[in-house]
Amino acid sequence: MLDRVAYLNAGTDGPVPRRAAEAAVERTRIEAEHGRAGAAHMDTVTGLTARLRARVAELLGAREGEIALTHSTTDGLNTVLLGLDLRAGDEVLTSDEEHPGLLAPLAHAHLHSGIEVRVAPFDELAQAVGPRTRLVAASHVSWVSGRVLDTAALRSTEAALLLDGAQGLGAVPVDVRELGADFYAASGQKWLCGPDASGYLYVNEERIAEVAPSWLNYMSLADASRAAELDLHPDARRFDLGLMPTPATAWALASLDVLAEARWAWVHERARGLATTLARQLAERGVAVAPRGDSTLVAWQGADPEADVDRLADAGLVVRAIPGRGLVRASVGAWSSEEELERLAAAA
Repeated sequence: MLDRVAYLNAGTDGPVPRRAAEAAVERTRIEAEHGRAGAAHMDTVTGLTARLRARVAELLGAREGEIALTHSTTDGLNTVLLGLDLRAGDEVLTSDEEHPGLLAPLAHAHLHSGIEVRVAPFDELAQAVGPRTRLVAASHVSWVSGRVLDTAALRSTEAALLLDGAQGLGAVPVDVRELGADFYAASGQKWLCGPDASGYLYVNEERIAEVAPSWLNYMSLADASRAAELDLHPDARRFDLGLMPTPATAWALASLDVLAEARWAWVHERARGLATTLARQLAERGVAVAPRGDSTLVAWQGADPEADVDRLADAGLVVRAIPGRGLVRASVGAWSSEEELERLAAAA
């Protein structure tokens, strides 16, 4: 695909590495020819799952036992918001640049538990934390503008921190302990170039017991023979949302291999550097670029963003519009080229 179009939409879905596609096909072939039964198959399933958990833990700067495998960023957000003992009168603080994937779970928690949800400007969240703020739930990197949350300021508050990492993990360096995150929910299909319906949730080991699993299944159990006793895994595996199909797990691992072989430090540095270059090129042409941070996202004002997206697609430049914001957004990856960004800046 990258030889045909300038793909600048990894913030929605990342490009699929050829090796990842081949790994998924090969795993499907094996299961079609040999079936999906018996100890050998289950050993493969659990082995692939364990490898994926370990790889994601390493990327997050976490321990394996702090990682749950989900199907999306929103799965992780729901797990925390519904699992914490949030009660009427508790305040959850969020920002004015949040994705529906967080806003909907917050609205549900308000209706279900009676919590109060308060909204503050993205760059003023730490100052907005009050005595009743039990939890701050916000994006690590804003999907709207590409601004990066001031987690250093939030660490000095008493509120727990739930980060939406959909535009963080894989795009920028993440160390959950350095961020001060109690919970970090992320996607597999975006900057990690994995399959749809893949996601990850970090739960600080000291917080695991505070979150009640809301969707119990076979994978939640430490001992399936004692399922009626709810003998749960002592670690974050209790929050796993079932098994990922093995072709998808093979795809996810192969994509991580491709990125790791390029070196994550280079992947992060190149993508963020190119995004900064694009923002400058747009501004030099008089385009109104939204305030942004050291991230991989660049958004700009468009008179008709949807029409702009279609027009740019016709020119082989794949970007997206941000609904209700009047913005067009480019997601710049390490796979992007300087020539592609020059074309985009000239056409925007």
